[in-house]
Amino acid sequence: MINIRRASAIGAAVTATACAAVALAPAAVAAEPTAQRATAAPKAAAAQYNGVCGSGYAVVNSAQIGTKGTVFLTYNSATGKNCVVTIRTTPGKAVHMTASLGFASPTTTVTDTGYFTTYAGPVYLDARGLCVTWRGEISGEVAGKNGTNCGSLAANR
Repeated sequence: MINIRRASAIGAAVTATACAAVALAPAAVAAEPTAQRATAAPKAAAAQYNGVCGSGYAVVNSAQIGTKGTVFLTYNSATGKNCVVTIRTTPGKAVHMTASLGFASPTTTVTDTGYFTTYAGPVYLDARGLCVTWRGEISGEVAGKNGTNCGSLAANR
């Protein structure tokens, strides 16, 4: 909710600035050819999965972490293991990152956390037939999902 408030405040400031610029020079904007007008900045591209979980793992879910990166949930059907990796959109100076994977019963969570330049993880968990909770964090922004990718729910634990 804090992010929404910040975004609203920033959006209001940008809107006010843009409206003031148009009010000060409407003729200049109207006279400018359409092809030369500035367009809205394109949405940041999501990070791409880098295959770090290993062979046999395929992406089964993902969540974008703002514009900073993406957390990927992968699964290997041959081993029944899930893997999570958090990948930055643009690698750079080391920042705090987390990759986390778990399930509720029995309570088990595997986490890789620290300061990384490119990605956090991979973390692995044998979760065949179980719902998993997974998340990634980059510099305080968090994304992920609770109780997803449940499979057949046939496994007994």
